[in-house]
Amino acid sequence: MNYVSLFAFLAFASFVNANTALPDNQHIVVTGEAQLKVKPDIAVINLEVESLQVSSLDAKKDVDNRINSFLAGLSKFNIDEKNVSASSINTQPSYSYTESDKQQLEGYTANRSIKVTLTDIKRLNALLDFALSVKIDAIKSIELKSSAAKALKAQVNAMAVNDAKEKASSLAKAFGTKLGSIYSINSAANNSFNRYGENQAIERIEVTGNRTQQFTSPGKYLQENIVFSASVSAVFDLELTDSTAP
Repeated sequence: MNYVSLFAFLAFASFVNANTALPDNQHIVVTGEAQLKVKPDIAVINLEVESLQVSSLDAKKDVDNRINSFLAGLSKFNIDEKNVSASSINTQPSYSYTESDKQQLEGYTANRSIKVTLTDIKRLNALLDFALSVKIDAIKSIELKSSAAKALKAQVNAMAVNDAKEKASSLAKAFGTKLGSIYSINSAANNSFNRYGENQAIERIEVTGNRTQQFTSPGKYLQENIVFSASVSAVFDLELTDSTAP
């Protein structure tokens, strides 16, 4: 391979990463990528309680009593206070309109939302059933996560770096050159998303519940995979061999 061909290849690599600060000498620009798929082991559940009563105080008391009943039973699921977040209560008047389009007061609505982190994901369905049994009105969402997220992000970053090194070394060898030292690491991206099977779209479980529903068998929930991905762009110097030297 002659020097002109090598220069054309390197120029193309520079064009692909136009915003990268590049050295004046011969170099190569590569992007390393990696993915890790893991099963979630944590569920973050968002719940909501709402009550319509004659007075604002009655509505507040009703909501508080139901929240307290729910909190009292969380010890059965090994959930402590640090894994529970209960919002402040909101109350407001509730109006309806008559056939003559006149506004009339129906009562007062109070609502609270609560977030619970369940570390034993196998008990998810049992926790949902318990929430509805103590008159929690709505299961707003369930987000599945991994307790090892921090370590997995570091691992997938390292895999992306190794991928960049392997790509750079392979390309340099294919063009009859030798890979030199690292010049710069220009950008890195680290993401995670949930998916069922091979579905590439970001997924999130959305569940609505009503305490009056009757279930004849336990609910079945498809187990998501959490995909951690990383990419890193790097610039390496090239050492020209005798066959590529001008």
